[in-house]
Amino acid sequence: MENLKDKLIGFLEPKLIQEIISIGQILNFKEGDIIMDYGKNIKSMPLILSGTIRVMKRDEENREILLYYLSSNESCAMAYTCCMEAKKSEIKAIAEDNVELIPIPHEKLDEWLIKYPSWKSYIFNSFTQRFNELLKSLESIAFHKLDERLINYLKNKANVYGKTSIHLSHNQIAEEMGTSRVVISRLLKQLENDKKLILYRNEIKLLSTFNS
Repeated sequence: MENLKDKLIGFLEPKLIQEIISIGQILNFKEGDIIMDYGKNIKSMPLILSGTIRVMKRDEENREILLYYLSSNESCAMAYTCCMEAKKSEIKAIAEDNVELIPIPHEKLDEWLIKYPSWKSYIFNSFTQRFNELLKSLESIAFHKLDERLINYLKNKANVYGKTSIHLSHNQIAEEMGTSRVVISRLLKQLENDKKLILYRNEIKLLSTFNS
């Protein structure tokens, strides 16, 4: 558990870290694994130690859209809310790569808010960050054209992966952006014609001219 202690020491107080270590069980997920799914009971909140998680939301017509990404030392505010209110999951969380996390039991979530100042700050900061990301997504949908949204989407993906070659299918992009595969394919082809990127099978390579 020393590795776990090293990952938490920067933002949580020592006594809280020791309590997490005493109750915690580290879970590992591979790329593509579903960590949380729609309609499932949520009995714990995931605290991510490494890797990246993609969080999706489904509408009444079963269309999915990307809400936000979660990475090291982050947690899902929506999972926290569902867990505290004993509600079924309204989101789906998918491992973008190899993910390591520790589930925090629901009975500890409220207790630690009172007991540990660092946990209170961590939870409130998580809610603020997720709220700001949702506002940006809403702003993008309301005020930006789809081609601009696609460019921002690819930039965010590149930042998440830390590289310019992104393994994505046109269908996956369409699902996450809430549009059709045909539209996404057309926009990607236009970007390729503009020398902004190169399209491969289930892979997109962003060129140096992409940000210009």
